[in-house]
Amino acid sequence: MHTRHELSHADAARIIQTIQAELEKSGRGAAIAVSDAHGELMAFLRTDGCPLASIVIAMNKAFTAARERKESRAVGEASRRENFPMTNFGDLRYTAWGGGVPIVYQGQVVGGVGVSGLPEEEDMVLARLGVQAVISG
Repeated sequence: MHTRHELSHADAARIIQTIQAELEKSGRGAAIAVSDAHGELMAFLRTDGCPLASIVIAMNKAFTAARERKESRAVGEASRRENFPMTNFGDLRYTAWGGGVPIVYQGQVVGGVGVSGLPEEEDMVLARLGVQAVISG
């Protein structure tokens, strides 16, 4: 991790490569997005077999996780539980689906990872795997 508590392009590439390797083990296709702390795209990969709609969804998951500083699924659960529409955030990039995970380094959110294209639970597992690639190593 970059010493100034910022996600570097090398960190973003490591996240992409980690998730890509896991997808290739089973021949699955997905979209992988890495955002900075503001939710803006830093790195992206669409693997073979990825559904088209998953491209934007992965970016939106990373955006949501970074901006809200929590997993995108938790944002969606709160929206449903508290009965407020996701449009109340004022930005259509917010999404309620799981698969967006914030990257927290020394207590500070430095970015987000979004994975889309697989069942929601699998997207979540892969996004967390990507985060661990830079947090633990």
